[in-house]
Amino acid sequence: MAQKHYHLIGICGTAMASLAGMLQARGHRVTGSDQNVYPPMSTQLESLGIEIINGYRAENADVGADCIIVGNAVSRGNPELEEVLNRKLLYRSQAEVVKEEFIRGKRPLVVAGTHGKTTTTSIAAWVCEVGGLDPSFLVGGVVQNFGQSFRVTGSEFFVIEGDEYDTAYFDKKPKFMHYLPEIAIVNNIEFDHADIYRDLHEIKFQFSRLMNLVPGNGSVICGVDSPVVREVLNEMSSKFFTNVETFGLSDDAKWQARYIDFAGDRTRFTVFKEEQSWGEFETQLFGEFNVRNCLAVIIAATAWGIGKAKIQEAFDTFRSVKRRMEVRGTVSGVTVIDDFAHHPTAVEETLKALRMKYDGRRLVAVFEPRTWSSRLAVFQEPYGKAFSYADYVIIAGVFNTSKASELGKVLDVGELVADIALQGKPSLSFPDADTIVEHLISELKDGDVVAIMSNGGFGGIHGKILSRLEEN
Repeated sequence: MAQKHYHLIGICGTAMASLAGMLQARGHRVTGSDQNVYPPMSTQLESLGIEIINGYRAENADVGADCIIVGNAVSRGNPELEEVLNRKLLYRSQAEVVKEEFIRGKRPLVVAGTHGKTTTTSIAAWVCEVGGLDPSFLVGGVVQNFGQSFRVTGSEFFVIEGDEYDTAYFDKKPKFMHYLPEIAIVNNIEFDHADIYRDLHEIKFQFSRLMNLVPGNGSVICGVDSPVVREVLNEMSSKFFTNVETFGLSDDAKWQARYIDFAGDRTRFTVFKEEQSWGEFETQLFGEFNVRNCLAVIIAATAWGIGKAKIQEAFDTFRSVKRRMEVRGTVSGVTVIDDFAHHPTAVEETLKALRMKYDGRRLVAVFEPRTWSSRLAVFQEPYGKAFSYADYVIIAGVFNTSKASELGKVLDVGELVADIALQGKPSLSFPDADTIVEHLISELKDGDVVAIMSNGGFGGIHGKILSRLEEN
């Protein structure tokens, strides 16, 4: 295989940084540029020795790359992209390159859904590893069992997170439309990404397209606890040319998790298939949503011939994903947790699981509206209900309000705080990480659990809280 030089514009995005590592693992030369550099991806790139140019400039096009990969956060007006277009250099999207360099000819498992993609993909990759399949994988987060977000092997099995966000400024279909699924997991479907989708109907259409890609010798694994997944299934019932497996806690799912027990330090549940007891499992993960994630993986792993004992062995040794209910540290009896939750449902499910895990302790929720959808008023009312499991709530100022206002009405933080306060709990807002830290340091006490939810760096708030607690 001819070695090439790939240059990635927007290299520090989760998917882009992972692709950079994959290309390097294939022996290609890799460089990249970005202007927002923060862990965990910056750390991963640094450890790989991949050169990062700080900032987007026209002269970056002089690196002499054979192919420029344009990240989906890069748009027209970016000086580096404009120079690439002016010179008519060869450019591709991240998803295109993943498909042609790594997926074509393999047996891909694509994990999709509004919530739970990263955790489910990570569980699936680890189950396949313990099951002896030696999979390649690409995940939207750092899988702690592997210490990275990707791996390239010689195996025919490939596990990949299927993002419904668009591919690039020049390719507006979802990334998952490039991934050639043999098996597709669709955990759930809700409205999200208000910056690119007008309504739920548009999102449903994109997921139906993914499900229609699965070949006759593959499987679509659908979470029917999600009402919208049910709608899509019903609408497509006469159009399926593949095997459909339904799963969930619902009585009519083909695969069900029953007798769920959250007592103790592990979650236990029994899997039923077509009303017959099929197997008992336990996991260190908490929350009903993680039971569903595990159940989806059990179905996919079974389709690929992995036995129940190996699946359980993988569950026993799975170490989760960075930024998914990740304990960043405990100081003076205060536990600080980092989580990626940003959609109202994800916020609620995360807090519900933490309430279960840390029963009897005060749960402090700190939320930064940072994604495009969370910055807009489209979720104003759902966010008011999403914090019901927390005892004390802090909402940060909306990230980059001027940019968000270009897309529509911005989330009213004052109104949100007032709605949460009506539940009879302290609810406050501060503009940024530093002011939140200053407030919390005098407020926190032994036994508190602080759940910090953001999809970005959030001003390094986790480390700042832990450092100040150590000083006190």
